[in-house]
Amino acid sequence: MRARRHYAGHVTVLFENARTIYGEPLWLLVDAGHFVSTGSGDAPDATARVDLGGRVVTPGFIDLHAHGAGGHGYDSGPDEMRAGVAVHRAHGTTRSLVSLVANPLATLRTSLATIAELSRTDPTVLGSHLEGPFLAADRRGAHNLDFLRDPSLSDIDDLLAAADGTLRLVTLAPELPGAMEAIDAFVAAGVTVAIGHTEASYDLAREAFDRGASMLTHAFNAMPGIHHRAPGPVVAAFEDERVTLEIILDGQHVHPDVAALAFTAAPGRIALVTDAMAAAGSTDGDYTLGSLTVSVVNGLAVLRGTSTIAGSTLTQDAALRIALDRTSIAPAAVVAALSSTPARAIGLSDRFGMLAADYPADFVVLSDDLAVDEVWVAGSRL
Repeated sequence: MRARRHYAGHVTVLFENARTIYGEPLWLLVDAGHFVSTGSGDAPDATARVDLGGRVVTPGFIDLHAHGAGGHGYDSGPDEMRAGVAVHRAHGTTRSLVSLVANPLATLRTSLATIAELSRTDPTVLGSHLEGPFLAADRRGAHNLDFLRDPSLSDIDDLLAAADGTLRLVTLAPELPGAMEAIDAFVAAGVTVAIGHTEASYDLAREAFDRGASMLTHAFNAMPGIHHRAPGPVVAAFEDERVTLEIILDGQHVHPDVAALAFTAAPGRIALVTDAMAAAGSTDGDYTLGSLTVSVVNGLAVLRGTSTIAGSTLTQDAALRIALDRTSIAPAAVVAALSSTPARAIGLSDRFGMLAADYPADFVVLSDDLAVDEVWVAGSRL
């Protein structure tokens, strides 16, 4: 147990009588918005105490891939972004990226600049995820074909400038002309590169990973599957310990048993994401995702008039419950996939995702049925 230094005059708060997801007793000592220490034995003294009544506590969830919630799409301006992020926060997502679908470059530049400003005023927003426009046309999913393009260094420079240091993650198809050079440029700028919405073979995926790509966007979706004579990008990612795989565990994008297989094949390298669009935390009906119309029926989002899945209506607390109720994945591995693994994937493992000294006091208090009771961000209850 590592202790964080704290100073006379600070109000320390001891959160006691809690338990971990696997049943061990837990206490948390918080000072000035950060954990001082955590443990399971004798608790330290504190200025104030909060009895959590034996409920489960996990680190705050981190979502690297979401497009909206509560009827609010992230492509529609700052107010919609703030409102959507707030819905996800209520479901336990204490830090997140704001994801953007393919749009004209001018629109993307405006959105990236908006996210940059939002991240300066709202520390729960870690930056942006540019999912388009550098995607394969035949694997575009819910991205407008008219806005897809091959990457160029000049376009990349413009996007990086608009994001002003807050672009954390970009998804691209490595088979596009200029894609390998794009990987070089993004990695040099400190941006995590994921391959996705791609026709990439096993060999091409390995080449992209060797070039510096280190994630696979929503594994199994919008890419070739695993074939016994053509293993494809998923197996390439399984085999490469540098690579983190996103999985949308809503019971619709990936069968829970296949998700469990991924956890076994890539231990410690699965990041659960929502890929949520505006209908998450809302009702069935028609919504907009970028420039496209999405119909949601019984919680399943598809492009209107097609069977193409268009994001999800998932929240991270629901992903936790699905993982624990419908798979054999170990509880500790599930929690890591919602917290420390996504933080590590974008280079922030030293800042977020742990119930440990010096980390922001981001945590979720869950009821016996794993519903979200309380959400704490930097030591403050939402």
